[in-house]
Amino acid sequence: MLNETAKPKLRIPKTKSEWVFDVIGYLALATMLAVIVFNWSVLPEQVPAHFGANGEVDRWGSKWELLIIPGIAIGMHFFMLVIGNFPKMHNYPERFNEQNAAAFYTNSRQTLNYMRNIINVLFSYCVYVVIAIALGHESSLGWPFFTILALLFVVLGYKIYKTFKIK
Repeated sequence: MLNETAKPKLRIPKTKSEWVFDVIGYLALATMLAVIVFNWSVLPEQVPAHFGANGEVDRWGSKWELLIIPGIAIGMHFFMLVIGNFPKMHNYPERFNEQNAAAFYTNSRQTLNYMRNIINVLFSYCVYVVIAIALGHESSLGWPFFTILALLFVVLGYKIYKTFKIK
């Protein structure tokens, strides 16, 4: 295995799928912020602040708590974006070498990209549901939340599988 200083520094362009996921992720962040801004004045003082495992509201809180969700989403987004820009610093299995470095770097960067942007969609959906419940249009997180969450784990599992396939 190569040590940190011996790992090759490669410039690998983003794949088309990474660009597509980035567009989806940024649209999700923008939508999340727009939904909050456009609904802020009509929100009641108390909004859903926590959900149980069954997707039902189990705690209500100030509408100001709603701002925690985009705060976390934006913070995670940029943290994962920065980490994704330095695949040389990521951890790789012992079979990592100069011949397979590009494949490992691409897979690692894609994993962070896909996860980051699916999380953006998940958080955006959460904001939508919190506001919809607060306004009386919904009653629980519903199946889309669990579907997006399942997608997150399916993609993670697939990318881990792809790591094992790199020779």
